[in-house]
Amino acid sequence: MRAHLRAGVAVYNEGRYHAAHDAWEDYWLDLDSGDDERFLHGLIQFTAVVHHAGTENWSGARGLAESAGEYLADLPDPYRGVALADVRAFLDETAADPRSAGRGDPPVLTHEGAALDYDALDFAATTVAAGVLAEADGYDEDVIDAAVDYARDELGGESGERFVGMLFSFVRERDRRPVVYQRLRDHVQRERQKDDDVRGLFD
Repeated sequence: MRAHLRAGVAVYNEGRYHAAHDAWEDYWLDLDSGDDERFLHGLIQFTAVVHHAGTENWSGARGLAESAGEYLADLPDPYRGVALADVRAFLDETAADPRSAGRGDPPVLTHEGAALDYDALDFAATTVAAGVLAEADGYDEDVIDAAVDYARDELGGESGERFVGMLFSFVRERDRRPVVYQRLRDHVQRERQKDDDVRGLFD
């Protein structure tokens, strides 16, 4: 859960409010009822509130603020390292007056006392963020998934280190993301060709 949680917090803090929930959603869908499920459900709805406020969908913001507040209401603060006081205050204020959410910046999310950005993510969380950003920005998610697999399979070698570095760059270097993606795609294609060549030796 930690990697998904930190990735979503960083994506959110980078201003990708709508995309942030994707870091949590797949994990959340597999949870049984309980505090973790309520926590992620509340965070997912919280990011939707911020998104709706940004598009001036005031009725959507109000309804989700009420629901998200209920999910997060009885959880300890912090929960799983995420500070909830500012989130709850924002949700309460938005439920009472949804237009208030559009008057200032939404609360920053913190994990273990830090307002995470992409540079704060380790490799596991970076792989989650890479998938989220690929989906949100229209990149081929299969390329990112393959790059993650090659990075993990060859982590100790030069090829694995190359994939690790490019995945970090894909997430962290917003302005260079299209160029980094092209490099990732090219390296994935080369690795797949090598795999095909090896298989061909034994056919």
